[in-house]
Amino acid sequence: MDHFNYVDGWLHAEDVPLTRIAEAVGTPVYVYSAATLTRHFKLFQQALDWTDHLVCFAVKSNSNLAVLKLLGDLGAGMDIVSGGEYARARAAGVPGERIVFSGVGKLESEMRLALTGGIRQFNVESEPELELLSRVAHSMGLRAPIAIRVNPDVDAKTHEKIATGKSENKFGIPIARAHEVYARAARLPGIEVVGIDMHIGSQLTDLDPFRQAYAKMADLTRALRADGHDIRRLDMGGGLGIPYRRDNSAPPLPLEYGQVIRDAVGDLGCEIEIEPGRNISGNGGILLSSVVYLKEGEGRDFLILDAAMNDLIRPAMYGAHHDIVPVREAALGAEVGRFDVVGPVCETGDTFAKGVDLPGLAPGDLVAFRSAGAYGAVMASEYNSRPLVPEVLVQGDHFAVIRARPTLEEMLGRDTIPEWL
Repeated sequence: MDHFNYVDGWLHAEDVPLTRIAEAVGTPVYVYSAATLTRHFKLFQQALDWTDHLVCFAVKSNSNLAVLKLLGDLGAGMDIVSGGEYARARAAGVPGERIVFSGVGKLESEMRLALTGGIRQFNVESEPELELLSRVAHSMGLRAPIAIRVNPDVDAKTHEKIATGKSENKFGIPIARAHEVYARAARLPGIEVVGIDMHIGSQLTDLDPFRQAYAKMADLTRALRADGHDIRRLDMGGGLGIPYRRDNSAPPLPLEYGQVIRDAVGDLGCEIEIEPGRNISGNGGILLSSVVYLKEGEGRDFLILDAAMNDLIRPAMYGAHHDIVPVREAALGAEVGRFDVVGPVCETGDTFAKGVDLPGLAPGDLVAFRSAGAYGAVMASEYNSRPLVPEVLVQGDHFAVIRARPTLEEMLGRDTIPEWL
């Protein structure tokens, strides 16, 4: 469910017509719905209301400060993967005790930043990271709270580029080596073992991989406790998928996901952490774009937009689908044309979709890419020296620009020509 619906024939974000935002901000532009973000976060809270828990929003999915503050004020923790994301979470008002630091390549400077500012835990991905973190924390007179990320070798049955729980993936420590690595962690002076971490992938639409992985986590918890480790916190990861196609059957609901967790580890008495990103922010945003040209090709027609792959790279990178809809609702029985929807970047890969049926459109008309609130703006770039796409947050009948489109002068001003040229 989202709050992007047609009202009197025009697509709205909550109570704001998208035409109003386009007139004020221009296109392309990302538009987020506060009501949708709030609703989706609260569904995860409800899914875990049977136990002590923390829902940590995956900042990598949408790192805008306004979005982070909205969720943080609702009680969300933050799952971060860089020092920059740590700084964003803190700038949004999220306390360190609600921030979990994940990622395979943490730098010493990032470890110091988090230890200085406060951190709930580090999700340690390798033995070299464990050794470095101990040295850094010990040098500061601290013990770093950690969960070790174990790789359960479970196929998440998702896109190969976002699968993280198979043995050939770069993430985590093989579950077969968990006993020796935890034993090593317990002996290090700068480390405090608090739990176990596991994350098997993103955009999962089947609960069975979760069941398989969490069964292994439950067994490991019991075994590590038998070894003498105080395992009191289980980080279950995230990855629950969203419906990118409106004609598809819906993926499992957060409540169903929460029941899988309860069935697997509910008897262990551990605090539960989960790290949803896409399932909170994905359907909470759209990318609004304008038609530039309609072009007749050899055996196909092209709808050329002002949005491009630098604004929304998911179709080019993953072959990902986003429903593309006109902002002005088509009349019943209206004639449709079939288009390849493309952007202006000088790459054949700058293609959003092929063979899309759309009603009669003309230059200047608006279209919306649905389910674009996750991994859209955060992955955008200034390729082809195109200004970075702006972002807007809607709440009720008002909206605000939460990241402005830079001017060409601002873009050029970031470069420096050496005096010897």
